[in-house]
Amino acid sequence: MNLFFEESGDFKAGVVLSQQGEAYQVEMQTGKRTKVRAKDVLLQFASPAPLELLSEAQAIANEIELEFLWEVAGQEEFGFAELGSEYFGHDPKPHEAAGLLVKLHAAPIYFYKKGKGRYKAAPEASLKAALAGVEKKKQQALIQAQYVEELKANRLPASMKAMTLQLLFKPDKNSIEYKALESACNELQTTPQRLMLAAGGIGSPKELHFSKFLFECFPKGTGFPAISIPKPPSLPLADVQAFSIDDVTTTEIDDAFSVVTLADGNVRIGIHIAAPALGIQRNDAVDAIARQRLSTVYMPGDKITMLPDALVEAFTLAEGKTCPAVSLYATLNPQDWSVVGIETKAEAVPIAANLRHNDLDAHVTEENLAAGAGDYSHKADIALLWQWAQVLEKGRMTKRESFGLKPEQTNRIDFNFYVEDDVVTITRRKRGAPLDKIVAELMIFANSSWGKLMHEHGVPGIYRSQGGGGGGWATRMQVRMVTHAAPHQGLGVDQYAWSTSPLRRYTDLVNQWQILACVQHGVTAPLVAPFKPKDADLFAIVSAFDGAYSAYADFQSTMERYWCLRWLEQEQAKQVEAVVLKEEILRLVDIPLIIKLPGMPQAARGAQVRLDLLRWDEVDLAVEARLLEIAAVSDVEPITDEDEELVDAIESGVETTIIDNTVNIPSASE
Repeated sequence: MNLFFEESGDFKAGVVLSQQGEAYQVEMQTGKRTKVRAKDVLLQFASPAPLELLSEAQAIANEIELEFLWEVAGQEEFGFAELGSEYFGHDPKPHEAAGLLVKLHAAPIYFYKKGKGRYKAAPEASLKAALAGVEKKKQQALIQAQYVEELKANRLPASMKAMTLQLLFKPDKNSIEYKALESACNELQTTPQRLMLAAGGIGSPKELHFSKFLFECFPKGTGFPAISIPKPPSLPLADVQAFSIDDVTTTEIDDAFSVVTLADGNVRIGIHIAAPALGIQRNDAVDAIARQRLSTVYMPGDKITMLPDALVEAFTLAEGKTCPAVSLYATLNPQDWSVVGIETKAEAVPIAANLRHNDLDAHVTEENLAAGAGDYSHKADIALLWQWAQVLEKGRMTKRESFGLKPEQTNRIDFNFYVEDDVVTITRRKRGAPLDKIVAELMIFANSSWGKLMHEHGVPGIYRSQGGGGGGWATRMQVRMVTHAAPHQGLGVDQYAWSTSPLRRYTDLVNQWQILACVQHGVTAPLVAPFKPKDADLFAIVSAFDGAYSAYADFQSTMERYWCLRWLEQEQAKQVEAVVLKEEILRLVDIPLIIKLPGMPQAARGAQVRLDLLRWDEVDLAVEARLLEIAAVSDVEPITDEDEELVDAIESGVETTIIDNTVNIPSASE
């Protein structure tokens, strides 16, 4: 006896060797023996042979017309043998019954399975809908295949042009467009990003990186809605001639300085901060824009401002204008540079000059300041500020050491990026140059002083705190954002509230509102300040800012790495100098590019090495290099605090972050 049975969704046939209760021992045509339960048996037959039955059944199934079979079946549930008698006009032979069953089983759209060998014809409406779906899938498959061929020929199908970014960064993996892209990439053995570049969906690697950032952080675009520019209230005029010190590319000029010698011989130094908080009100239209963006986004050659250009222009401390400002005045005794008194005012400040690093760096050097040499604008004021800045730095370093930290090193080289017509210039600037130190020290002084002011008035603010806790160096020195005064050990201050960049950072705008409340209302400030103690909205701002600022910093690092690779291409750099940070991690000397060199021989941290650059890739921002030589031990560059943080991150396993050059070290003034 032979059996036709169902096993694991397939129909099979074999010879019965034995039967034991409700089970059969069956030998298949391959010689394999299997146990078949009686409930899985569909037919028992003597002939033909099992293999022949399967072959003939398939032939019968191929001949059966589904539409006619569906019409014959009617709307009642049926067994396959019953339908066989109706369809064939006689009791079906084993191969006919098996063929009919194979056909029924293979057509779930036409026939719904109701049990072993039992089916029910699909209702007409359901069948039409299902057939339409099948036809749609066939057409989609044809379109998908056409898309694949076009993509393989480096042509972007017209229907995919509007969804390029969606396909790259947040695809619907069930769409035919994504399936076509994935299939083409698999056949070409490439990535979606590279295929889109080849097919013209993305114009360049730079556009790829920029578009990814915009898609994730600015999905509605970077434009601003139409707004009315707020006007500040009438303010008393400050009796000063202030000046700012910035890079030539800076347009959001937040800070300026003034120096006045008083009748008693003391010196009054003014730190003047642009005051958009005098025009923007919490929860107004402009505040909504600033709170959504949270910060200006910087990248080499471009930026996305936090505030509309017209509003920035209204409040920036531009040369020749009298601008609304929040001024911190420190009265100093020039004998020992001790602070005699501090006062904060909201006032209109005349801006005499916008000084630029590009014009002054070569003249304002430590040597020239010591000798009184050089001829430049506000020379005497800068000399006086330089003396106080050194005193401030010394005081911070003493405080820093009291926290158990080593003195801050100032031998790090900073890099400036300038991009014009897609040509990048990268210049080296040693951190700690006089103008840098003047700005950094006075900003730290202002942020610390205003943080103390808010704390003493019982008004919450947004503070930067660093230090304490266990773990490695990076863990101990991780900067946290809190809403109460807390030490910033790295800077060597008891509290530090970002307050000096309200045109560029939302935290500073929030703090400026709070500072103004302290100045204008004194002891009643906690009752009238925009943000009250334990305000949940303030915590929400801190959380949102932290995430956005980190994303913006990562993007800036990505673009800086991209422009470093563009620089290599421009300069046709093949052999370069680098510094060993930690084992296989190196940093180029001429540009701030970090490279991982697997198999790097052991070398002292800070050692100079020479590399042969084999290739670099602007899409995945990778660099391949080989070591040429390691310089003599005497050519060791000291490792800075920032390098220590980078090394600690490496030891903590943050490899991707390091290779992508996204370990962001704040400047001395953060």
